[in-house]
Amino acid sequence: MIGASLRRGIKTLASRKIYIVMMVIVPLVSAFFFLNLMNEGLPLKVPSGMVDLDRSSMSRSVARNLRATELIEISGEYDNFNDALDKVRGGEIFGFFYIPRDFQKDALAGRTPTLSYYSNMTVFVPGTLSFKGFKTIAVTTMGGVVKTTLVSAGIGDDTAGSLLQPVVVQDHPMGNPWTNYSIYLSNSFIPCTLALLVMLVTAFSICHEIKTGSSVQWVATAGGRMWIALIGKLLPQTAVFSAVGIAMQGILYGFLHFPLNNHPMHIITAMILLVIACQAFAVGVCEIVPNLRLSLSICSLTGILSFSIAAFSFPVPQMYGAVGIFSYIVPIRYYFLIYIDQALNGIPIYFSRYYYAALLGFLLLPAVGLNRLKRHALNPVYVP
Repeated sequence: MIGASLRRGIKTLASRKIYIVMMVIVPLVSAFFFLNLMNEGLPLKVPSGMVDLDRSSMSRSVARNLRATELIEISGEYDNFNDALDKVRGGEIFGFFYIPRDFQKDALAGRTPTLSYYSNMTVFVPGTLSFKGFKTIAVTTMGGVVKTTLVSAGIGDDTAGSLLQPVVVQDHPMGNPWTNYSIYLSNSFIPCTLALLVMLVTAFSICHEIKTGSSVQWVATAGGRMWIALIGKLLPQTAVFSAVGIAMQGILYGFLHFPLNNHPMHIITAMILLVIACQAFAVGVCEIVPNLRLSLSICSLTGILSFSIAAFSFPVPQMYGAVGIFSYIVPIRYYFLIYIDQALNGIPIYFSRYYYAALLGFLLLPAVGLNRLKRHALNPVYVP
């Protein structure tokens, strides 16, 4: 019975191109899209502008420092504030640095001139990067002016330096010391996209049988046992999705050398369990709503929300309670926790045992409504 059910499941996969497209082509194309989009890691050289009304040696030094920083690129110099602001509003630049008249004269005379910088925070990432670059140059310029004033007053160069920076700060980013956006985003977007596709294909393959009325033959091939029918249909999909997921992990950790501080089998096992857990979740949805349109809608909504509520980019304790609780019912949440423990932190697998168990726990979900699904499969009534 299992053999006949498996053969039918494989034949169904091979008979429709939509399965190959959704199970192989779409996830791999999505992976290459995300990786190619962020192949340089942190975005650099954000187009920015500069307004220099002073035209002094000090303002030219500030301009050279702005051009030397890797975060921003001075793509234009403007004669006044309004011209620069029009360029920001037109989307040609993401911010500009403003140096007022008599900047050098006022700075050396101790009249505390004002350096201004403006960033377009409507576009958050380039706006934030330009803000960071401008702020760094402004602070450096301020320190240079103070040091020049102290040295002019007769204080030694070393003493002036220690007064400006009495404590040396060392920055050690953990897990992603390169501050590479691709390491952060690709490891969340790619598995989350795969999880979404797993749920959609699973729901489609089950509810399509009910829609077309072939579910009676599907259950009959399994000898009337619903669990055998599900295994026969989903096991081939599990194999394909797992192979695709492992291939994407090979690209991330093998070819691109993203951080993997533990044995590869730990994260490979997590990927296989993620695929199985997402299938079980989709089966549970089909048991509750055995309708093709509604089940696909619920799986789509859950998959899309998983990008946010899985708490990879925003911690659960800081979410609203009514929202944060949903992070614990999506499988991708536990895959992310395993990824952090095993790939980034490299801790023993023992400390991630509950997350692996949580993914396995999703296998119990289909047992709750198995009889309900069987009843609808044997008496298919399609409701548009």
